[in-house]
Amino acid sequence: MRVVPVPCLSDNYAYLVARDGAREAVVVDPSEAEPVLAALAREGLELVAILNTHHHFDHVGGNEALRARLGELPVYGHESSLAQKRIPAQTVGVREDETFEAAGLSFRPLHVPGHTLDAVAYVVEDAVFTGDTLFVAGCGRLFEGTPEMMYTSLCGKLARLPGETRVYCGHEYTVNNLRFAEAAEPDNEDVKRALAEARARRERGEPTVPSTMASELRVNPFLRVDTPSVRARHAGANGAEVLGEVRKAKDGFR
Repeated sequence: MRVVPVPCLSDNYAYLVARDGAREAVVVDPSEAEPVLAALAREGLELVAILNTHHHFDHVGGNEALRARLGELPVYGHESSLAQKRIPAQTVGVREDETFEAAGLSFRPLHVPGHTLDAVAYVVEDAVFTGDTLFVAGCGRLFEGTPEMMYTSLCGKLARLPGETRVYCGHEYTVNNLRFAEAAEPDNEDVKRALAEARARRERGEPTVPSTMASELRVNPFLRVDTPSVRARHAGANGAEVLGEVRKAKDGFR
């Protein structure tokens, strides 16, 4: 399976996903159309579907323009988005664990509310597309959901994927996320090494995606809220409460 990151806007990623050797591809979270069209032409791919992880404009802003250029492509998003018409041009509402086929690949949706109520992650082969729910070394702000929702989404669902699962997220936030992770867990040597590597990648103009779930379990404070080294710095009585406190601390981090 090929995954092609497509930088969009100031720090977003869309992703082209295709079987090895195949021309058909899907795009995940096209925030704008032109970079996606350029990447399709460059890679020799034909777009057959759009997958959205949630309704925010910086993840769906290219839907209508892509359909205007390429035809009435199916547009996937959570079933609640379809019912509430939150995603432009959405045609298919997905449910947790109800797999669907696109571009010859089998996608398994996970409903991962927290950042938004309609957030979906898409698992396909050895990869997961997490939108703004799980970032490299971070998680999204709790705009619509609760700490309990995000805890279940992160620690109860995504963290249980195999360690080798490649994590493709919606934004290039990694350096700042790891700076916060270092502040949240100052004795974590894995975080220090990951921060040095991420800085080096960005200096070379390279993306920091993908991560792996195994790496995230070592460095991501939002997946580590049940570990003594993170819990000791917060007064929460359980993992969800600790996650809420860590998220508040990240909201004010500069």
